Amino acid sequence: MTDPAAFLNVATSLSGKRWQARPCDERQAQALTQGRGLPEIVGRVLAARGVTDDTCDTFLNPTLKALLPDPSRFRDMDPAAERIARAIRDGEPVAVFGDYDVDGATSAALLRRFFRALGADIRVYVPDRIKEGYGPNAAALLRLKGEGVRLVVTVDCGISAFAALEAAADAGLEVVVLDHHAAEPRLPPAVALVNPNRLDEDGAYRTLCAAGVTFITIVAVNRVLRQSGFYRDRPEPNLMEWLDLVALGTVCDVVPLTGLNRALVAQGLKVMARRANPGLAALSDVAGVKEKPDAYHAGYVLGPRVNAGGRVGASDLGARLLSTDDPIEAMELAQRLEGHNAERRTIEQAVLDEALERVAAEAGRETDLVFVTGVGWHPGVIGIVAARLKERYSRPACVVALEETADGTVIGKASGRSVRGVDLGSAVIAARQEGLLLAGGGHRMAAGFTVAGDKIDALRDFLHSRISEQVSAAPLVPTLELDGALSVGGASVGLVTMLDKLGPYGTGNSEPRFAIADARVVRADVVGANHVRCILQGNDGARLKAIAFRALDSDMGQALLTGRGTPFHLAGVLRIDRWNGSEGVQLLIDDAAPARSA
Repeated sequence: MTDPAAFLNVATSLSGKRWQARPCDERQAQALTQGRGLPEIVGRVLAARGVTDDTCDTFLNPTLKALLPDPSRFRDMDPAAERIARAIRDGEPVAVFGDYDVDGATSAALLRRFFRALGADIRVYVPDRIKEGYGPNAAALLRLKGEGVRLVVTVDCGISAFAALEAAADAGLEVVVLDHHAAEPRLPPAVALVNPNRLDEDGAYRTLCAAGVTFITIVAVNRVLRQSGFYRDRPEPNLMEWLDLVALGTVCDVVPLTGLNRALVAQGLKVMARRANPGLAALSDVAGVKEKPDAYHAGYVLGPRVNAGGRVGASDLGARLLSTDDPIEAMELAQRLEGHNAERRTIEQAVLDEALERVAAEAGRETDLVFVTGVGWHPGVIGIVAARLKERYSRPACVVALEETADGTVIGKASGRSVRGVDLGSAVIAARQEGLLLAGGGHRMAAGFTVAGDKIDALRDFLHSRISEQVSAAPLVPTLELDGALSVGGASVGLVTMLDKLGPYGTGNSEPRFAIADARVVRADVVGANHVRCILQGNDGARLKAIAFRALDSDMGQALLTGRGTPFHLAGVLRIDRWNGSEGVQLLIDDAAPARSA
């Protein structure tokens, strides 16, 4: 199917997407191209990401010196820093209460490394995903109090933990909250609540993840200690040494890599390349990362392995790995996480298959929300399954794992993922305020909640009504944005090397995606379990290696395998392919369309 307004006339690709050109300010693109002597395609890539001639230098060289704000600009930062600094000076027993995902693990490890560098220590408590669920709970906080803990710092959680923090306050346990999730007008009781998404913040740093908030808090605490003379007789720690953890948390929490986040990740990846963190070094070795790490390795190689402990293993494995200085312990933990990650993939596929069957069984039901429930589904994988369903159906998706409690009641633990333009987190918070949830919260693009079994139908109807107008305004057909078209010969090592300098790539600064136009498949085969590898040839005779990951069972994969000699438009990202000391270019195929339909 063709469409003159679609990029290369591709209205429906082999994966069902409409191709469109990424919006670009043509005047800015021309100014960048001419003013800085860039290839036209690179100027367009920069302009499409909002870069101007005035901001180009900062974009290409993002520094914390230029972009890190004064910590005191955040609400409650000063009392938070003062209280944590006092605990360090006085040697008080302190615990960090973290989340079981990468953002929580990196935040907890940051605090532990900071405390240890000062000769102090901090206990790390990560709740069991299945037994305790997300965020602070009263039983755990009171247990910490009973064990002598005087101060608890929550990271990546706490902003909506009203009951738990009220119980802590009643017991005389002081709590500092470091979070970034959506806040409500009313805040729970605490010594301080630092959160760039508080409603009384100006929103300038609302895209920070918990690791970013934690790092800025450490900067503030360090300043308080310095001003109080704490470092007169001891060395001051180099906080920049821990930016590898901030980079990992920032990339894996899928926050926009713009502004401060971009600087944190850019500098953090440099630290990561030095392999100073034994846990990250061991995990890289176990995962087979041999090259210099980039945002891809952080998000798709290291991150899932750190997450695996919280999903199907021990919740604190990730934080332990990232905070240990013992290479032997680091390797042992990394190998355990590798095993848990393999187990996670198996469980995830089984739950996904069941979820797809449930969706298919309700195929006739008109809905703006994919909402599926299942008994016995592992709560550790429902977030990933929700993301898969969201991608497949281009609709917000909620996956609910049902379990029967000891008293015979049914409880559902759920995770949701949304599409652009639909604020799922606000809908979940509204549902909690309506009394439909036992707990819940989240972001625009992701949410989690706990629901009683007898409220599931009412909740489904409520969420559907809450988001239906937003979904109606969202595009019905999924789109694939492209930065331009290249010939096979145009995909050169020089171009890819130049594009690499525009990273780190991620949300808010997506990796440039191009269409290789009118390329013929001269060879295709299957590698690994289900990847399709190709050799492409252009009209000029130039050749290009390409691979489509996990594509064997897709329409695209089959078309490539059976389409020898057939002209295709192929969309994807370009990477340097290093082999035996030589360099070439490889296309990582995201999508394809028959060129003859154009």
